[in-house]
Amino acid sequence: MLDVLLVEDDRDLALLIMDHLEREKILCDYASNGLEGVLLIEKNRYDAIVLDINLSEMDGLSLCRKLRMDGIDTSVLMLTARNTLANKIEGFQAGADDYMVKPFYMEELIARVKVLSKRRSGEISKLVSGPLTLDLHNRVGTLHNRPIKLTPIAFNILEILLRASPHPVSKTSLIQHIWGEDIPDSNTLRVHIHNIRKILRVSNADSLLKTAPNYGFYIEK
Repeated sequence: MLDVLLVEDDRDLALLIMDHLEREKILCDYASNGLEGVLLIEKNRYDAIVLDINLSEMDGLSLCRKLRMDGIDTSVLMLTARNTLANKIEGFQAGADDYMVKPFYMEELIARVKVLSKRRSGEISKLVSGPLTLDLHNRVGTLHNRPIKLTPIAFNILEILLRASPHPVSKTSLIQHIWGEDIPDSNTLRVHIHNIRKILRVSNADSLLKTAPNYGFYIEK
């Protein structure tokens, strides 16, 4: 069952959307302003977020930017009455994954929510797990807010594992994502994983990187 957050200040519209979501057996939390939305997002993990732009306390664009800066990769469907290309670009630049202009058909909204719920957003600027943070824009990592030295391949491995967390990633999938068709020696991935563990161990964080026996690796949230 899907779990969705709706942040919308028009209560009549919000009730209508929630009614249609309920008919599709989609659970829906509701916030009437941006700050309420932030509090719910901090407490819960959602499959998708439906977000109005014109909100009190914190507008939708600012809320979406905050999510991406905080490393939250939940897909966001942005709702707005603004229908110009510049408005849409502004929404996407804030980190939205999809955009609907009011008024809209409820059937279309439901369909888009279902599609977005199947994937995580690629719009975030950082990935976080405990003391480990990856800055995706500057391609640097930190542990306990201190820089760590990561090779480009080590960074890529950690990025893949963090994006998938807490689910494991197979060795085959890691190799394909990192090296593509240039398949390396069979020990290459193991060497990089070993080096990553050494880096984490220095800061007593090596327990973050787990082995899925006979499959691959994962990072706990």
